[in-house]
Amino acid sequence: MEEKVLIIDFGSQYTQLIARRLRELNVYSEIHPCTHLPELDPDTKAVILSGSPYSVSDGLLPAIDLSKYRGKLPLLGVCYGAQYLAHSNGGTVIPSKIREYGRAKLEKVADEDLFHAVELGSQVWMSHGDTIQKLPEGFEVIASTESVEVAAFRISGEKTYALQFHPEVTHSIDGKTILHNFISRIAGLSQNWNPAHFIENTTRELREKLGNDKVIIGLSGGVDSSVAAVLLKEAIGENLTGIFIDNGLLRKDEFQQVLKAYENMGLNVIGVDAGQRFLSELAGVSDPEQKRKIIGRVFIEVFEDESKKLDGIKWLAQGTIYPDVIESVSVKGPSATIKSHHNVGGLPEKMDLKIVEPLRMLFKDEVRNVGAALGIDQVILGRHPFPGPGLAIRILGDITAEKVRILQEADHIFISELKSKNHYANVWQAGAIFLPVQSVGVMGDERTYEHVVCLRAVTSVDGMTADFCHLPHDFLGLVANRIINEVKGINRVVYDISSKPPATIEWE
Repeated sequence: MEEKVLIIDFGSQYTQLIARRLRELNVYSEIHPCTHLPELDPDTKAVILSGSPYSVSDGLLPAIDLSKYRGKLPLLGVCYGAQYLAHSNGGTVIPSKIREYGRAKLEKVADEDLFHAVELGSQVWMSHGDTIQKLPEGFEVIASTESVEVAAFRISGEKTYALQFHPEVTHSIDGKTILHNFISRIAGLSQNWNPAHFIENTTRELREKLGNDKVIIGLSGGVDSSVAAVLLKEAIGENLTGIFIDNGLLRKDEFQQVLKAYENMGLNVIGVDAGQRFLSELAGVSDPEQKRKIIGRVFIEVFEDESKKLDGIKWLAQGTIYPDVIESVSVKGPSATIKSHHNVGGLPEKMDLKIVEPLRMLFKDEVRNVGAALGIDQVILGRHPFPGPGLAIRILGDITAEKVRILQEADHIFISELKSKNHYANVWQAGAIFLPVQSVGVMGDERTYEHVVCLRAVTSVDGMTADFCHLPHDFLGLVANRIINEVKGINRVVYDISSKPPATIEWE
C-alpha cells in the first residue's frame, strides 16, 4: 500500500511546490484539479487544499464537497484553501483593504501540533487579496501576524487546519517544519517514500501492467529516458527494446556518442538515422507549436515504422516527467497551458502503440536520485536536460540544414568550454539559440551581415523555476570569440539574462 497525500489544486502557482516539499519529507503526493476530483481510495491519508489566483466570492471556481474529507482525513487548507474552508462554512471573507503580499512575522501561535518547534517571530510569506474577517462557529484562531488576525485556524473536534500564508515557499522560514508537523504529528504518515521505495513499487506496477508484452522506448542519452529505460529493464528484462532516433536536430556528434554510452547497459538499443525525414517535414515551418507537433508526429511515425520490424511490440515508453505534464496540460489544475512538450503535446490522435510513462509523477531531481539508486553512470545522470524537439526550438523561425550546422558548431564550442573550464556541473541547462536576425559586423577590412546566436545557461533544481547563470565575463568573452572566429555565418554573440518566470528556459 502506498500512503499518499491528495493535493487539490485551485490553480496556484505554488501548488507544485507543495508536492515538492512533501516529496522532500519522503511522502508521496498527487495533485488533482478542483474540477476533476478523484474517488477517495484507502491509500489517501491526508488532503491539502492549495492556494489560487481567484477569490472565493467571484464564482470562477466550482464549489467542492468537503464533507468526504472533513472529519475523516487530516485536512490542511493553504491561502485560498483556508478562505474556502471559512467561506463555505458561513464565515466572512472580504477583499483586503491593502493587498497582503510578502513577508510577515507570526506574533501569536497557539497550537502545539501544527506549530510544534515554530517560534514567535518566524517569517511567513503572504500572497492574497482577500482577508478572513470572521470565522464560523467552532473555528479557532491559532496564529496571527501584525496585520492578519486569522493567519491560521483549526476546527474543533477535527484534524482540520488552515494557513493564510504559504508554508511551501522558502520565504516561509519554518514552512517545511509546519508541513512536517501536519503530515507526521497530525496525519501520522510513515514518511517512507524514497528512491528505493519508488523503484520497488514502480517495477511491481510495471510488471502487472505490461505482463509479457514487449515495449520500445525512445532514448536520447538524457537522464529521463535513460532512467525510464533502466527501470523498465528491471521490470520486464529482454522484453524492452531501446530506439534512439537521430532527428537531424541533435547536438554535434551526439548520435554516435549516445549509442556508445548505451553499449553496456543491456537496453537492446537500435539506432535510426531519420534526420532527412524530420528536416523535410519541417521545411518552411516557423511556428514553434507547429514545429513541436510535427516533430512529435514524425517521432511516433518513425517509432511505429521501427516497431513493425519487431515482433509483438505493444507499448511505447516515454521519459515524461512531472514538469513536462504541468507545463503542457492544464489537467493538473485551472492554470494556463504554457507550451506543448515533445513527450506529451505532439502525439497523434490514433496510435498503434499504447503509452507507458514510468516517471510521469517525478520531478527532475527525483529522477536523478532514482537513477543513482539504479546504478546508472554519473556521465548520464549529470547530463544537462535537452529538449525533445532538439535544436528545432533553439532555431527561431524556419529550419534549414545550414542553420542546424551553424547552431551545432556554436553549441559545441559553448558546451565544450563549460566542461573544460569546470562550469558544466554548476549549470542546470545550457545551449545556444539561433536568432532570426542578422547584424552588421566587420571581419578584417570587410563589412559582414551575418547571423546572431544567443547563449543561454541557467541554474535550477527541477526546471519549474530557474535563474540565469552568472558565468564569468572572461569566460563568456572566450566563448563568444571562439564562436565568431570558428563558426562561419556568425558575427555576433549575446547572453540571455532572463529568469523563469517570467521567461521560460527555452526560447520556443
